[in-house]
Amino acid sequence: MNVLLHKAKEVIIAVIPVVAFVIVLRFTIVPVENILFLQFLIGALTVKIGLIILLFGIELAILPFGDHMGTVLVKSNKLWIVIITVFILGFFVNFAEPDVNVLAVQFANITNNLISVTTIRTLVALGAGMMLALGAVRIVKNFPLRIVLVIAYIIAFALALALTIISPEQNFIAIAFDASGAATGAITVPLVLALALGMASMKKDSISAEENSFGMVGTMAVGAIFGLLLLNFFIKPGEMAGVQEMTDELYDRSNLIAPFIYYLRKEPLVTLQSLLPIFLIFLFFQKFKLRLPRIAFRRIIMGFIYTYIGLVLFFVGVHAGFMEMGRVIGEQLATRGNHALTIGLGSILGMLIILTEPAVYVLTHQIEDVTSGYLKRKTVLTFLAIGMAFAVGLHVLKIIADPEMINLWHYILPGYAFALIMMFFTPKMFTGISFDSGAVSSGPMTVTFILAYSQGVAEAVPHADVLRDSFGVIVMVTMMPVIALQILGFIYKMKSRKVGV
Repeated sequence: MNVLLHKAKEVIIAVIPVVAFVIVLRFTIVPVENILFLQFLIGALTVKIGLIILLFGIELAILPFGDHMGTVLVKSNKLWIVIITVFILGFFVNFAEPDVNVLAVQFANITNNLISVTTIRTLVALGAGMMLALGAVRIVKNFPLRIVLVIAYIIAFALALALTIISPEQNFIAIAFDASGAATGAITVPLVLALALGMASMKKDSISAEENSFGMVGTMAVGAIFGLLLLNFFIKPGEMAGVQEMTDELYDRSNLIAPFIYYLRKEPLVTLQSLLPIFLIFLFFQKFKLRLPRIAFRRIIMGFIYTYIGLVLFFVGVHAGFMEMGRVIGEQLATRGNHALTIGLGSILGMLIILTEPAVYVLTHQIEDVTSGYLKRKTVLTFLAIGMAFAVGLHVLKIIADPEMINLWHYILPGYAFALIMMFFTPKMFTGISFDSGAVSSGPMTVTFILAYSQGVAEAVPHADVLRDSFGVIVMVTMMPVIALQILGFIYKMKSRKVGV
């Protein structure tokens, strides 16, 4: 009960600023319709309740399961078992990830269904699974994370450059880089973080264990990029000529409860598909390897139930109450023609929204626990929020500006180059923390609300394209927190030198 009350307090503190900010906008410069405003408030309440239950379930089930898995794999002392098990786990978890499914549907639409949703999800899951297995091998063999990430991103940018040269008129680089954020959702991240912590805890060297507790999420995210970049080499020129049509929602927005009924029917099955692979893998390992005591086993089972209920409520609140409000706010602000206001308020929304992300809760608590309080949770959250503010602000600027003046390449190439260079000037532990932080920043709450806000801005800007300009926001949201946390690591390094640590 104490754990549940603590989660409730954290969630309420995090969600209230977002709600308060939207309320202020509603009664000042964005006078949205009453029914949409009420739907937002109902959605906010649903998100709060869902998030509290979800975090409680993750605490009971996902984190202990991942930790046990990591410990068992390292104890097996067989590298091939580690590789196969982690790859299978990574593949099925990413294939079932709701954010990956959303990206796949959008991608299928842009290609006129030339590439099926299943194919896209499979490629993302394959890439993510392979890189997750590599991340596990890195922990076992103690390879430097910096070298792994530098090589991985060099390959990713080399592939992207080759695609730009080979077929500049039809490459989907933005979508491929967005896949890195989609692959790190509300369920994937806590499980992988716990898996890394379990594997790292078996290290005899405490410093090595601390450093290896982070980095697997960031490593996995690069694999999703590989999957979609490689796909482009097998598409013939001219085949991808489709333009996405914005799908009409199957409910009446003028009906207060219609969106909630629609998603209450839809989300239980989608969420079950996400959790079922993890649950079956847990049962398999419990039968043949873990053999947890009955009390611990029942605790995890109950945790899965809480996680399921929490996820359903969370996604219902996000999709039925939050998304449309984000789109309308973006559209109305951009229609006013005050670009500075549109960029500035978008940045503030991004800063507040990231505080409601489920995976951000898990990561920041793990950072504080692993570092024994040396790296405070509030400090990490502050720098994450600053990174998010810059990410959203720069992305909105890209939408508003002339397309010939600002391209996605102008952001991600120097941005990732700076992040990779900074790795060699910050403490090793911050490498894993920063790239994991970037991955968790692009969760369901951030992607849906900020993506909707960007789409609203694009709808109001004459030269903007809703589809083209909506892709790319996820990679910005993923990249900027990496840079922000690297800067935090550099600051900590300078402080340590001053005090002679």
